[in-house]
Amino acid sequence: MKKSLFSLFLFLFSLSTYASSILIPMDSESQKNHLKAYGITYWVLAKQQKVQWLLNYRGGSFLLPDGENIRKECQIRGVSFEILSDGQAQNILDEIGSPSKNQEAVILEKAPKVAVYSPKGNQPWDDAVTMVLTYAEIPYVTVYDEEVLGDKLALYDWLHLHHEDFTGQYGKFYGAYRAAPWYIEGKQQAEALATKLGYDKVSKEKSAVAEKIRKYVIGGGFMFAMCSATDSFDIALSAEGVDICEPMFDGDPSDANYQSRLDFKRTFAFTNFTLERNPLRYEFSSIDMTNKRNNVPKESDYFSLMDFSAKWDPVPTMLCQNHTTLVKGFMGQTTSFTRNEIKPTVMVLGENKLNSEARYIHGIKGKGFFTFYGGHDPEDYQHRVGDPKTELELHPNSPGYRLILNNVLFPAARKKKQKT
Repeated sequence: MKKSLFSLFLFLFSLSTYASSILIPMDSESQKNHLKAYGITYWVLAKQQKVQWLLNYRGGSFLLPDGENIRKECQIRGVSFEILSDGQAQNILDEIGSPSKNQEAVILEKAPKVAVYSPKGNQPWDDAVTMVLTYAEIPYVTVYDEEVLGDKLALYDWLHLHHEDFTGQYGKFYGAYRAAPWYIEGKQQAEALATKLGYDKVSKEKSAVAEKIRKYVIGGGFMFAMCSATDSFDIALSAEGVDICEPMFDGDPSDANYQSRLDFKRTFAFTNFTLERNPLRYEFSSIDMTNKRNNVPKESDYFSLMDFSAKWDPVPTMLCQNHTTLVKGFMGQTTSFTRNEIKPTVMVLGENKLNSEARYIHGIKGKGFFTFYGGHDPEDYQHRVGDPKTELELHPNSPGYRLILNNVLFPAARKKKQKT
């Protein structure tokens, strides 16, 4: 009896020393729920435990410390995982460290504090980022103009810009929806908020908000924007002090020759673009390629992720981690970006080669970073006003949504100086 108990003790002891790490695989064959896997990783970081992000290893897998609570959490959330011994984990790290492998192990050190810039009345399903944060169980705080102008952004590591119009033209919805109750109410609310904050025009108030966000990034923040928040943000920066709004938006005429007065040195990503003057046209500028996609049928609308050196360029490699290099395309008010209007200092992370358009771009501004992602909802090809929300339970392995979550985890990484 004593011998049996002693043998059982030795077995359990050897098992506890053998199982020292948890691998969360992120390849297409092994992972049941890619999106919730990011939530598990964030959850571990929030408990002050470090994680290793294995770039280009099985779809960008995560190596976690072993623990019964982590195993249970994976099981509860439906996330696939594997138990590794010390030797197995070290063999993987040795393999990744080989100079012949385009792979790298990046240490994630802390759970980033996440803020979403969005009107208070918006529901989580109004925006792809809030949807996937909610689905992945990653906590976030909603901020809007009062918090931004009140210098609250410094409290957060990562800021997402909801599909905002920073130009003061109310999303250029005037042509189709100017008589719709929701448009009239939204315009009234924006004007009331601008007045409350001490501005005589919504365009001036939004310009001040854009400038605060610009300084947040320059000071070391990370900004992520989708759809119209990408180009309208840069347009607002370029038009500081210039009235580009027609009377139906702000009550007075736009400045004469305002196109020639744009300052492209102030923008993050775009340059030499031409603004759309027609207030009836649902478009901001020449940056967006939505109306230049006649040769891109839905069934062949895909964009490819660029291949970077994991050891030399870990930042863009992190942002492109996926279980496929070909991602299904999707539309938005701003669907994609004109290549020759992107600054040469900005990296294109994803492109539609068929139409020579950029879909996913990244850059550095001061001490901070920004990523612009074209389109509205990665699993709703042509989202329209009033369409039902996307049920992410039906898309737990969405490559398009994975790109968003790559950006969420990016501020957690221990940064290495980029080589190229």
